[in-house]
Amino acid sequence: MITDKLLQLLPEKVRARVEPYAEAAELMSEVRDPKVAAALGPSGVRGLILQRGKQGVPTKIKASHDAHFDWSYPMDQPEMRELYTRAKQNQWDGDTWLDWSTNVDPESPEVRIIPDDFLNFEKLEGYIGARFTPREKARIRSDVAAWQLSQFLHGEQGALFAAAQVTEAVQFFDGKLYGATQVVDEARHVEVFHRYLDTKLNKLYQINDNLFVIIDALMSDSRWDMKFLGMQIMVEGLALGAFGTLYKITNEPLLKELLKNVIRDESRHVHYGVLALREHFHKHISERERREREDWSFEVALLMRNRFLAYEIYEERFEGLLTRAQWRDVVSTSPGLEEFRHVMFSRLVPNLREIGLLSDRIKPHYDRVGLSKYFGGRSADQITTEEMIGELDREASAIPSLALAHA
Repeated sequence: MITDKLLQLLPEKVRARVEPYAEAAELMSEVRDPKVAAALGPSGVRGLILQRGKQGVPTKIKASHDAHFDWSYPMDQPEMRELYTRAKQNQWDGDTWLDWSTNVDPESPEVRIIPDDFLNFEKLEGYIGARFTPREKARIRSDVAAWQLSQFLHGEQGALFAAAQVTEAVQFFDGKLYGATQVVDEARHVEVFHRYLDTKLNKLYQINDNLFVIIDALMSDSRWDMKFLGMQIMVEGLALGAFGTLYKITNEPLLKELLKNVIRDESRHVHYGVLALREHFHKHISERERREREDWSFEVALLMRNRFLAYEIYEERFEGLLTRAQWRDVVSTSPGLEEFRHVMFSRLVPNLREIGLLSDRIKPHYDRVGLSKYFGGRSADQITTEEMIGELDREASAIPSLALAHA
């Protein structure tokens, strides 16, 4: 890559400052569709270049959408009405449903939040030229867990605000009723993830720049179906896979129970997105509009994939000890993060297929980045929550280590 060759010519300190911007420019240059570039470009500048999520002050994002009122109150989506009923019946209270008296030691060798082989320590040690002690490895694993849960928390705050917007803007009245329950769900998720980070791990990482770009783009887009697509299918779908992975590999009991309850909520949220968009994308938008949404979904999938490069940990712990390219190599070959990517996209891609955004035109692009193996998976409306949790429990008991997850 020309960018890498040019960067190698720069002094180390200059390269360290320039490289993040070069990566951002390269990522945004991959957006081919002009409409997608126009939709993501301003958010990309605010998130990747200006790093608005890391300035230590609240972020103001200008929202613009039409609130859709229907004064006849129709029962217009029976499947959404059924989801609304389920959501009412399955509300839970983080204060009373979770045992917050549980002692959590993030560096415990017996009750690990994430397993020993989550990160590729062998490759990391090779680049640094030194061996980590067991205690140092435990501290790094603790940081990785805190980083991961911090991104979950930031994503849930985005989901909270987006769910409120969607409830206003959605065209189906039954969808509005269900959307109100999702607002409550997301508030509860913000509450429990923040409490766990604050009282058990005592650490909070800033929002990842790529995640900020997606949230910024969704909050400022005026089109209700784009908010649905971005939040219910992309962010929530990928989050559901990430929550499931951590649920499967952790043996910390409080976190495991927290995640099980969150997964039950999130599976409804993604199901809601499939129901809302399936008919709309097949019948109520033009082919040009459908192609734009298809391209947008692919670009956001790339952003979400890059979200898991964990540069926040690199900048805190390893900057100056190895290059960003070496860190990318460590992360890309780490069993835990490979498993995250596998499960996330196994949840996302089938939902894109189900709502009509996985045409023969776009499939080669997914194939090019290694995501074609998920084309035939089950979508959110084809698997129940309990089936999903049952599968995760069986996989957790059957896999002795992450390195063997795909053997």
